[in-house]
Amino acid sequence: MRPAPLFVLLAALVACQPTPNAGSSVGAVSGDRIAAHVRFLSDDLLEGRGIGARGEDLASKYIATQFQLAGLEPAGDHGTYFQRVPLVGVQTLPTSVLAWNNHPLQLLTEYVGINHRQQPDAAIDAPAVFVGHGIVAPEFQWDDYKNADVKGKVVVLFTNEPESTDPKFFGGRALTYYGRWRYKYEQATRQGALACLIVHTDKTGGYGWQVVRNSWSGKEPFVKISEGEPALAFAGWITEAAGNQIFASLGKTAAQMLAESEKRDFQPIPLSVRFKARILSDVSPIDTKNVVAKLPGADPKLKDEAVLYTAHWDHLGVRTHINGDAIYNGAVDNATGCGILLETARAFASLTPRPARSILFAAVTAEEGGLRGSEFFGRHPVVSAGKIAADLNYDGIFPFGRTTDITLPGYERTTLKDLVEQTAKDFTLKIKPDPHPEQGHYYRSDHFSLARVGVPAFSLDLGTEFVGKPAGWGEKAYDEYNEKHYHQPSDQFDPNWDFSGLAELTRFGLRLGTRIANLPQLPTWQPGDEFLPARQKSRGK
Repeated sequence: MRPAPLFVLLAALVACQPTPNAGSSVGAVSGDRIAAHVRFLSDDLLEGRGIGARGEDLASKYIATQFQLAGLEPAGDHGTYFQRVPLVGVQTLPTSVLAWNNHPLQLLTEYVGINHRQQPDAAIDAPAVFVGHGIVAPEFQWDDYKNADVKGKVVVLFTNEPESTDPKFFGGRALTYYGRWRYKYEQATRQGALACLIVHTDKTGGYGWQVVRNSWSGKEPFVKISEGEPALAFAGWITEAAGNQIFASLGKTAAQMLAESEKRDFQPIPLSVRFKARILSDVSPIDTKNVVAKLPGADPKLKDEAVLYTAHWDHLGVRTHINGDAIYNGAVDNATGCGILLETARAFASLTPRPARSILFAAVTAEEGGLRGSEFFGRHPVVSAGKIAADLNYDGIFPFGRTTDITLPGYERTTLKDLVEQTAKDFTLKIKPDPHPEQGHYYRSDHFSLARVGVPAFSLDLGTEFVGKPAGWGEKAYDEYNEKHYHQPSDQFDPNWDFSGLAELTRFGLRLGTRIANLPQLPTWQPGDEFLPARQKSRGK
């Protein structure tokens, strides 16, 4: 795509600068300002905010400029607003070949995937083993591998986890980390597998094949692996139809094999299938960055601690394999979160007096590639993770007006529970459980990276009961977005959107963060929380 002249870029930046509502107070939150940020960040000019691309330069500099205009201090590298996140980009080339028993699969239409070894050329010629959901969970007496030798083999499995209505067994309806595709690849690697193929179904994935295809068809970011570090030669997905063909060798369908995998006594099943592949990849460094700013706290003793606000600025960029519109604008996902982040920063900077603890703002990169930017921030925080009181994250907020409810999955895991509930009560907002716990949203956004290093962390989102809309309208709107717009070029700014709900959520987050910043002691995870390994529960490290 031909770059726009510089004066065009400058004109667009000036035109999209947020302006306060007439008569608004200095600290007032404005839905119009949030809308202006979303409009600019999701404009075609930014080319889908792909990492390491021109869109990143525009988005990151815009966000940094807004932080500076708000009066926040830079908190990145060398006195800047930028924290460099060195990554390696890997993209599977269309000349790659993947076949089972000499039946070739078509890239994008039947399979997608990435070479986790970060090599330009990987060859596979190996038998396959079906391992159910690919889970090893001793606390639930569950082992899909059951000591099967899968070293050097291709494991085939389903995402998600055994169905349950018992909260003490794989979290009941709520998906645990065991159900996430990221865990599947991690466990396959630990088992010594050569490759891992997830059979996609709409039921187990929670979304259609187009989401998988669009999410995995570009350059995927990774932290560079060390020499000799175990990694999969290919980590991929295949369609349910392809799974049906493979399982037909056993006289089974994918649905029947999924049913088999729901049983505790499931045994790994060798498949009469041999995979042969030549995975050719474009491997290159990605120089990307988090945008980080700080508002120093007012208390001399507590200002070294902080409340953190996060939102990811990246989306999928430009995907040239799509016919027609190839720009993935990411208006809802996640220009909305960035708009709230920037308005929160502006509002905090105008508060008098300032909170006791400092307030950190991090617009993080590479969320779409596996939470890489927030993962890097968690490992290299500008304030020690043990001194971060909480992370409040915003990701993919529907700008469809105000709701009478909010969802905060994960807040109940922390000692902030009572404070959160009191704040919601002050706003006359009901806290509703995640309406789709089976989709594992808690593990799919950047707060999870902070939770993994011991920070009490959760996302703030609107609920589904929209003011002025009939009961059930919000659920239908959610389903329509998930089906038609999530990770698709059609996630574009709509001038008819109502940003009053985002403004209300910003006010709620502002009030909650202020109260956390003024607490006498740091919050923690609830004792005995099974989510965090013991080594990650400690504070002050």
